[in-house]
Amino acid sequence: MTTDRPTSTGPHVPVLLRPLLKAVAPVTGRWLDGTFGAGGYSRGLLEAGADHVIGVDRDPLAFEMADGWIGDYAGRLSLQQGVFSRMDDYAQDLDGVVLDLGVSSMQLDLAERGFSFMRDGPLDMRMSQDGPSAADLVAELDEAALADILFLFGEERASRRIARAIVKARTEAPITTTLQLAGIIEGCLPRSKPGQSHPATRSFQGLRIAVNAEYEELFEGLLAAERALKPGGLLAVVTFHSIEDRMVKRFFQHRAGKTGRANRYAPEVEETPSQFTLVTRKAVGPDDDELAENPRSRSARLRVGRRTEAAPIAISAKDIGMPQLKQAQGRNKRS
Repeated sequence: MTTDRPTSTGPHVPVLLRPLLKAVAPVTGRWLDGTFGAGGYSRGLLEAGADHVIGVDRDPLAFEMADGWIGDYAGRLSLQQGVFSRMDDYAQDLDGVVLDLGVSSMQLDLAERGFSFMRDGPLDMRMSQDGPSAADLVAELDEAALADILFLFGEERASRRIARAIVKARTEAPITTTLQLAGIIEGCLPRSKPGQSHPATRSFQGLRIAVNAEYEELFEGLLAAERALKPGGLLAVVTFHSIEDRMVKRFFQHRAGKTGRANRYAPEVEETPSQFTLVTRKAVGPDDDELAENPRSRSARLRVGRRTEAAPIAISAKDIGMPQLKQAQGRNKRS
């Protein structure tokens, strides 16, 4: 198992950077990059004209990688280890916020981080490198709880069959490595055809999201951005799968007053001021050039909204379609 650290000396071009910069142009003032990663969005914003960017990441490795190039921006880039759901604690009156959701390429490339089913490593998946790991969930959760995670977070239709196989396998030997788990999952599903995703893709996604509480983080992060942006400030979010995109879409619809009534007989709802206006009416995907440059961008979707002067108001996780495990029902409502 390799322990080599990736380096970030050359420019990293993140997914949908060009359409993002076009949607938020002209780029000025203070921005927060809530998913700093290899620094691609932060560099793009600075080179497009941002006065200052605050890079936030829960993974300490992101800041180790930035040591070699952060000096190029002469005090215009500052780094904050933490989670983007607390961004309003780190900054206020921002001109813009960008969030690039999901797992980063640097995390996937390190076998020791346990995110990839293509590389053998410890079954970890923790972005912050602390707290319970994927191996802990696989070892401790009962069959029903595992099946819920795989189905609700990974959209895996064979979740019950896979959960049953995991529980059976762990009675014979602890499941501690990525390839060990991937092999159990592969044994439950038909062999993938050319061009199809690996059989373990959805299950690994579901476990990763559970380990890192990614949906709760997204829900709280959208609200934190609403509180941190100044009037006229921009929120740009890049998603990589349908549940994330649905949550972001419904958040913007809710905040822009575009939800409408369930039916014409429903009672009129008193209009409240909108917290955002929609900059992108529909999700923006990659163009042909980007698909050729980076096949990973195929599932990426960008949505952008502009903050108004209206005060934040209460919203629940259910309002934006966040999947919730049975044991977590009711924990995410805000008063």
